[in-house]
Order: sequence, then C-alpha cells, then structure tokens
Amino acid sequence: MPFSYFPRAMSLLFLMGMAAAARADDVLIAWPADWTVQPVPTAADASGVTVQGFRQRAVKSDVNGDPLMVAELTRTPLQPGHEVNLGAVLLEMRKAVQIHFGRGGYQSVCTHIHDSLLGDLPAAETTCKIILNGGHVMTQTLVAATQGSMAYSLSYAGSASGYDTTEQEVIRIRSGLKLTNP
Repeated sequence: MPFSYFPRAMSLLFLMGMAAAARADDVLIAWPADWTVQPVPTAADASGVTVQGFRQRAVKSDVNGDPLMVAELTRTPLQPGHEVNLGAVLLEMRKAVQIHFGRGGYQSVCTHIHDSLLGDLPAAETTCKIILNGGHVMTQTLVAATQGSMAYSLSYAGSASGYDTTEQEVIRIRSGLKLTNP
C-alpha cells in the first residue's frame, strides 16, 4: 500500500547526512541482499567546496516496491580538538524533525535522548513516532556517536508497519558495524 506522506517525509529524515560527501570506495555497511543501496549526492559547504566525509543509504522495500525502511549512515570529520556533545546534537536533530513534520500537519512524539551503541561505539539515541490525524504513520530513529576525529550518525525510518517489520534487521546491521577512522 503506497503512503502519500512517505516520500515527502523521507526527504528530511537524514538531516545529519547533509554535511558529508559520498565516496564509492568507503563501504561501511554490508547491506543484506534485499536492501537497495541508493546513490547519495556529494555535499558542498556554503562556498561550494566539497565537504569531506561519507554517506551510505539503503532502502528495504516490500513486494510492491514501496519502502518499508530507509537507513542512512554518515561519517563526518571533526575539527581538530572539537568536543562533541552528542546529546545536544541529537536534541537539535530531533527538534528539526519535529519542526519539519509540524509544518506538514504531522505531530511527533519522541523518546528522551538516551545512551546507546552504534556498532561498538558509545552513542546517543532517540526514536520519534510521527502521527497524522491521530494515526501513527511512521517511526524514525536517530543515533549519533564519535570516535577520534570522526562523527557518525545512523538514521532509519519507515512506515509504522514497515518499521515494526524491519527494526530487528536494522538493529542487527547496526550492531555489526565496525566504525573506525579511515
């Protein structure tokens, strides 16, 4: 069953990925065979200079080709000596998601930001349920971590039923990540 809200909603789901550039030689996730890896455009800063980093996105679709879950992993270099407050970063991401969906008439209910893991790295996490006209239409999880000079984020989202169907598979993918500086 196609969801008319889904394509528009998916456009904002990967806020942390905007600052990174895709490189084909950087494969951080070995996606299962039934996931389709999508090309991710190269990002540039305000002056037009290509931003160094990495993004990888994949979609798991149902038998009709409708997306069940979309996941995106981002790796972005940090400025030397920069300390990252993961809770604050995730709070800003969550606020941006809530504002964006609010403008479209959606409501969102998000969990408190809590400690988690991204691969084997300590991380911060929050999950938001997106609601339209009182009905749960989609769920999105945001996870962020740092290691050395790199920041990592994983965002995954799907329709309410698609998220429920695919969540355990994404958790297995997420748990298997080996995030190291290049």
